[in-house]
Amino acid sequence: MAYDEHLGARIHEILRDREGVTSKRMFGGIAFMLRGNMACGVVKDDLCLRLGHELGEQALAEPHTRPMDFTGKPMRGFVYVDPEGTKTDDDLRRWVERAVASASTLPPKQGRR
Repeated sequence: MAYDEHLGARIHEILRDREGVTSKRMFGGIAFMLRGNMACGVVKDDLCLRLGHELGEQALAEPHTRPMDFTGKPMRGFVYVDPEGTKTDDDLRRWVERAVASASTLPPKQGRR
């Protein structure tokens, strides 16, 4: 399954100087991890975000979002943002920073910094 590599490169640019960020193939796309915890990524043409339950519910009230249902069942605390919602660099940065802030509250995975 292909993913929007341009969107992935835009996210990488936002996160490139942040300590503890890595990327890996996940969900048939790419995921950006903070200290071993997924923060955001790209699945097909959509931005996917791990926001946690409360922030995820709030995000679903915003335009261009829907629950992440990669498995056919909505994943709690995960949100898709369609390409309309990430057209500008400011829009993308705003979403990515929310996901990073959420991932920052999680304890590092063992062996990760």
